[in-house]
Order: sequence, then structure tokens, then C-alpha cells
Amino acid sequence: MEETKTELQLIKLSEIQSQEVSWLWFPFIPYGKLTIVQGDPGDGKTTFILNIAAKLSKGEGLDSEMKLTEPLNVIYQSAEDGLADTVKPRLEQAKADCEKISVIDERIKSLSMIDVRLEEAVIKTGAKLLILDPIQAYLGGGMDMNRANEARDMTKKLAALAEKYQCAIVLVGHMNKAAGNKAAYRGMGSIDFFAVARSVLLVGRVEGEENIRAVVQIKNNLAAFGHPKAFALSEDGFQWLGDYEITADEVLGGIAPKANKMEQAKRLLRELAETNNAMQSNEIFNLADEQGISKRTLENAKKELGVRAKRINNTWYWELDKIRQ
Repeated sequence: MEETKTELQLIKLSEIQSQEVSWLWFPFIPYGKLTIVQGDPGDGKTTFILNIAAKLSKGEGLDSEMKLTEPLNVIYQSAEDGLADTVKPRLEQAKADCEKISVIDERIKSLSMIDVRLEEAVIKTGAKLLILDPIQAYLGGGMDMNRANEARDMTKKLAALAEKYQCAIVLVGHMNKAAGNKAAYRGMGSIDFFAVARSVLLVGRVEGEENIRAVVQIKNNLAAFGHPKAFALSEDGFQWLGDYEITADEVLGGIAPKANKMEQAKRLLRELAETNNAMQSNEIFNLADEQGISKRTLENAKKELGVRAKRINNTWYWELDKIRQ
């Protein structure tokens, strides 16, 4: 059978208007792109994404990098959890505005990644975040996510939808059982899912910390990698912890993280306070760098301990005499 010839069409880049990437959560979840949140079953990835949805529904963010000016509409599709007994109670516990969170009714027909109802729902609700949880449930009949060409076709169509409406689309996925493999290859299905996503977040347990879950960015095509984060799960619900010192290898390998850098930074400042009322900030940064403590972590420790900065002439000093123990 003769292949149908496609007419050649060229686009000159001079005709394309440059645009900056806009972010729902910098540098983790971009607008107009696909983001994957992946992890082992039961490790908290759905709880994590539901709490993001809850915050957005109220016009709030998890941290200062979620810069919102108003509540956002969210579409959340779950194929594994019941709406009445699991999804809504979790959202209510997170104090979500459920008027802002919609679900496409799948009682008559199951949804797929290439279903026209996705676009219709985004148009009707004006949603700025669309979540499919898990990826595996939204392939559609006959599609095999392990076949590269089929996976690429599905994700390209979904990416086009995200770009057209500047909606952030998050795909939640289970990890496969290939213990020890790189995170890119442990996402269930073809590597093409990982390839098309512009950002990929790994959610997993922290060895030795029963209630803490880490969020580590393992791919970012649009900006520098974000600092690892963490949240706690307890009887009281979800608690955002913010910056956390851990690597993807430690999460995947079930390895206890090396000495927590935040605690190490606090210890450094307390030790300096024993012999110094004040020190030049550059000297403190240099000492921290020698111990592998980042400037950002040191600044966070400074804030938590109530250390104040003071400028004398053209030099900044940190006042250590009133440090909180």
C-alpha cells in the first residue's frame, strides 16, 4: 500500500514570538507543560498532589514559590480512590474549597489521555491544573504504554492540550519494581513518558523517618533543579516541611540521608556564637561551604535561629549573640 505523502511546510523561527515559561510552582510545576509525580504505591504521592490542589483552590501555595493572586480551578481524575469515601474526605481534611475542584464523570465511559472531554472540561472550568492519577488508568483501550510510539503519541497530544490552554498537567505514576535502577527507568511504562514531561518529581519515604516523605526533582528541562522538599504524614494530616537534605538515590535505595544539612547549619551557627558576638557573613558562608552546606540552607538556618544581619560600612555581619538555642 502506497504511503500518503504529507505536504512539506516550513516555519521560520523569525516568525515565532519568544515567550518566557510561566510557573504554577517554580521550578517544579510549569504551566503549559506536562509534569510527572512518581513514587511507589502508598508513599504519599496522591496525598501530596491533593494537598497542592487544596491549597490552589483557596488561592494559597505550599511555599513562597507558588505565587497566586486568586483561587484556581482544578480538575482531579482518580481511577483508584473513591470520590465519596477517600478523595473528598482528604480534600476536606486539607480544607479545600471543593467548589473549585471538579471531576469528569466516568460512570458512562472511562476517560483516556486523548479523550476530547479533557479539553472540554478545561474550557468549561478554566482549570489551571489537571491531574490524572494514576497514568496507567488513562491509557484507553488497546494502548500499550510500554510501546514507545504509542506512549509518545499519547503524551504529545496531552502536551499540546497543556500548551494550548496554559494549563499545568500532572500525571501521577507508580514506579516499577526494578529496584536500584535509575529513577527515569523506574517510572511505569515507556521512557517516552519521562522524555516528554518537562519536570519529574520523585515522592518517597525517608529511611529512618516513619512519617516523613521526600519530594526530589529528578528532571527539569526548563530551569535549574529545585531543592529537595519534604512533608510529614500523621494522624493530624499533611504538614509541609519545606527544604530537606536528601538525594534521589537515597530515596530509591532506602538509604538514610546523610547528616541533615539544616541541623548541621544550625550547629555551625551555635558553635560560632560561643566565641563570637558577630561575624562577617562571607566568613560564615565560607565555613559552611567547607562543610558542604549550601548558602540557601545556611540562610534558612539563620532565619530559624533568629540571627539578624547588620551592615557596617560596606560589609555585612551576622549578629550571633542573641541566637535562639
